[in-house]
This record gives sequence, structure tokens and C-alpha cells, in this order.
Amino acid sequence: MYDQLYAGIDAASLSWLEQQWIAWYIAIGDPVIATGLMTFLLHEMVYFGRCIPWIIIDAIPYFRKWKLQPSKIPTPAEQWECTKLVLFSHFTVELPVIWLFHPIAESLGMSTYQVPFPSVRTMVPQIAFFFFFEDLFHYIAHQMLHIGVLYKHIHKIHHKYSAPFGLAAEYAHPAEVMILGTGTIGGPLLYCYLTRNFHIFAMYIWMTLRLFQAIDAHSGYDFPWSLQHILPFWSGAEHHDFHHMAFTNNFSTSFRWWDRICGTDTKYLQYRARVNAAKKAMKNATKEQQEAIERKLMAEVEAEGLRAEAEAEGSAPKVVKVE
Repeated sequence: MYDQLYAGIDAASLSWLEQQWIAWYIAIGDPVIATGLMTFLLHEMVYFGRCIPWIIIDAIPYFRKWKLQPSKIPTPAEQWECTKLVLFSHFTVELPVIWLFHPIAESLGMSTYQVPFPSVRTMVPQIAFFFFFEDLFHYIAHQMLHIGVLYKHIHKIHHKYSAPFGLAAEYAHPAEVMILGTGTIGGPLLYCYLTRNFHIFAMYIWMTLRLFQAIDAHSGYDFPWSLQHILPFWSGAEHHDFHHMAFTNNFSTSFRWWDRICGTDTKYLQYRARVNAAKKAMKNATKEQQEAIERKLMAEVEAEGLRAEAEAEGSAPKVVKVE
């Protein structure tokens, strides 16, 4: 089938990657299987491939200086427990969605086996739209997941770790994976519907960037070279780590602007101001004294977060000792 479709293609004029693309579709034969298998394998390789460096960093004490909550390092047991639920969601929720994405998106105008790939000039605005759409969708849906029954029975699983780590990016109830995943595939599906001009290769670039963003936001590390120090409107780990620690505030994923516009970052801004003021006041203090005051401020925020969490799920708040 595909060797006939590619009969008029000059392979020599294509890039190495485009040639491998043709070879893959010819070898598999069935478009749904070829696309579904490639998409799922790419997802798994990118997800766990990006998590591995963070696992290594967590195991090296040198990097603690950049750890946002340095006293909370995930244990191997926690990482393994997290991996098991992530794999469960990948195979029971994401795999079926990935398999259905091909026929649905193709019916809306998506190209799959076709070559050459779209140009960078074509893909950049597409991916920019996907980032904007997903961030807005996530901001709204994430706040809904913090309400009553939705939090208690669904989103609470993701908040198990008050100090997140890379593997925990997709550590969530299967229903949450489906709800928030809608923001990731919704942009491309809408774009397909509106333009009838979209190639799945752009989807793969978007998927890779989205996974990197989610994993890095849950890494728990804020390096001097982290993207939020280059793009002030980028969310990053420093922004999202506070959400896990304090339960409230910072509901967006990629960008900070919806939280700023809607006033859902006030507690975060107050906390950052307190930390900066404490550091300035104690610039001549010992390292131990500085770390002690930071731990105290973190504990106060976490205690407030536990009270807010208990209120959301309608249970008695846990007691956190603030030293």
C-alpha cells in the first residue's frame, strides 16, 4: 500500500528522518497500527527518558543547594510506587486515547504517513497555539479538581507528594489523566478541525515539549539556568512546587499569566517576598541559620496548605509542627 503511495517521491530529496518515516510506514503496513505504535513508544521514551536525569540528580547530594524543598528527597520505594501508577495510567488510559487519536485527527484533516514534513515556519505558530490552549484549559480544569468531591476522589492522589519529583508529573488518578490530557490533545484536534492542515510530526514535537514541561515543573529543582529565569512568564518548577507545598495558588502549567491576571498567585507572591526579606535580613548569618529560617517558612506554608486541603475534602486538618 504505502510503497505505491510513495512511488512518486524522490527519496534522495528527503531528509534522513523523512526517509526513516517512509520505511516505518511501509514496514508496519497498517496506518492506525503504525501511527499508534510510534506515538506510544515516543511517549514512553520521552517521559521516562526525561525522568531518568532527575532520578540521578535526586541521588546526588551536591544538587541539594538547588532543591526547592531540600529536606524532602524521594526514596527509591516512593519512586517505584509512583512508576507503577504512571505505567498503569499509560496503558489503561493513554494507550487507548493514543490509538483513537489517529483516526479522529485524520478525519479532521491530519496528515500522517505523508512526506515531506511541514516547515519550521509552519509548525512554530501551531505549537504556540497548543501551549496557549493547554495552559488555559489546564488552569480552569485544575481549579475544578480542587473542589470537593473531585479533589477527594480524584486529584488528591496527585497531591500525595508535597515535594514533587520528575516521575510524579503523571502520578494521578486515571480520571485526572483523561481530564487534563484533554488539554494536550484538544488544541491539535481543534486546529485540525479549523484548518484541515496539520501533520502529526508537529504533534510529536508538541508532545515532546509538553512532557518536558510537565516533568521539569515537577522536578523540585530551581537552577540558575532554569527557563523561568530567562522567560519571566514561564511557570517552571519554582512556581509549581509552591502549589504542591501550599495546596492553593499557581494552577497553571506552562505560563504564569492566568494566575497573575486572576489573582490566584497572591499567597505565592507573599511567600516569595517573605523568603527574599528573610534572606536579606540574614545575609550575614550562618548557612545553618539561613536554612533554619527557610525551613520554618516552608513549614508554615505547608501547615496552611494542609488546612486548605482538609477544607476542600471536608475532613479534619492534619497537624504540622512548625519549629
